[in-house]
Amino acid sequence: MEQGWDPKVTGMFKKIINSVSITLMWMMACATAGFYFELAIIEGKPALKHIIFYAVAFITLLLLIRYLYKTWKNEMN
Repeated sequence: MEQGWDPKVTGMFKKIINSVSITLMWMMACATAGFYFELAIIEGKPALKHIIFYAVAFITLLLLIRYLYKTWKNEMN
């Protein structure tokens, strides 16, 4: 009787866990920077720090989407 998991199943679980963990890390970093340092809260006219925060958040979101696309594009890593 064969022991262990199929390598395709193991690869798929690794992709799922990596994708979820990196996405959650990005979300926590943006939420921490946005709310703890009050960069996401705009009252009145936006300051330069708010614009920079949202620009960096958007650019890192695009990089995250690119990483996830490249990760899931290949059938097997």
